[in-house]
Amino acid sequence: MSLLAIQYRLVPESPILVAANRDAHLDRPNSTPSIQSGKPRILCGLDQRTGGTWMGVNQHGLFVGLCPRRTDSPIYGSKSRSVLVREVLKSSTSERGVDKALEELSTHRFEGFNLIIADHENGWFIKSDDDHEVIRLEEGLNIVGSHELNDPRDERVQLARRLLTLQTLDSPVKFLAVASKVFARSPVGEGRPSMVMRNPGFGTVCSTLIALSPKPRDAIFQYAAGAPDSTKYEDYSPLLRDILSRGLRESRTKAKA
Repeated sequence: MSLLAIQYRLVPESPILVAANRDAHLDRPNSTPSIQSGKPRILCGLDQRTGGTWMGVNQHGLFVGLCPRRTDSPIYGSKSRSVLVREVLKSSTSERGVDKALEELSTHRFEGFNLIIADHENGWFIKSDDDHEVIRLEEGLNIVGSHELNDPRDERVQLARRLLTLQTLDSPVKFLAVASKVFARSPVGEGRPSMVMRNPGFGTVCSTLIALSPKPRDAIFQYAAGAPDSTKYEDYSPLLRDILSRGLRESRTKAKA
C-alpha cells in the first residue's frame, strides 16, 4: 500500500499540492530525490532495483505519482511500474503523459497500479488491473491508495480526508504544514487506520510534500527518507526551482523562435 493526496486547482498560487507516503518492502533500496540526466529534467527519487521511480516532477511542471493497486488475483508484469512512471515523466503535458501511459499499457503488462498525472491545466487518474480506465481529476482534494480514487470503503483514505479537511487549506504553507502532520500519524492500534505503516519487513519507507506554482521560485519539494513520524522532512526545493526555471526559460526561447 501507498497513499497519495493531491489538492488540485483550489489554490491559484499552487494549483498542485501533494502529500504522499510510499509503503514498500524495507529491504528495497531507493535513493533520495535528485535531478536526473537527460531531457526533460526530472526531479525524483530512484528505485535502485529497477531504475524507475514512484513519484516525480519534471521541468514542465508535470507531476506523476503512483500507488500499487490491489487486484483480485496476481498480475505478473513484464515491465516495472516504476519504469512506467519515469517514462511518463518525460512528457511535456499531462495529456501527453496519459497518451504515453496508454501506449505503455498497450505494449507491456504491468502489475496493478493507480497513477496520478497532473499539470496546471489538466489532471488525470489512471487505474490499471485486468483492464484500465482514465478519469479526469476533479478540482479539490483527491486521495488514492490501493483501491479506487476517493474510495469511501478505504479507511485510510477516509482518515486522510477527514484530517485534511478539518480546516480550510487555502495556501501552500497551510496545506504542507497540515499534511506534514497528517501523513506522520503513527499507528494507534492493531486494525485501526494510520498514515504510517509498520509491519514485519514492510512499511512506510519515505514521504513527500510538493507545492507546484506557476512561478518557479514558489515551488516546494520536501522529502523524508523514512517514516515521517520518526524522520524529518528535508528541503529539496532549490532543485525543483532549478528545473522549473530551466523549463520556463526554454519555453520562452522556443516561443520567441
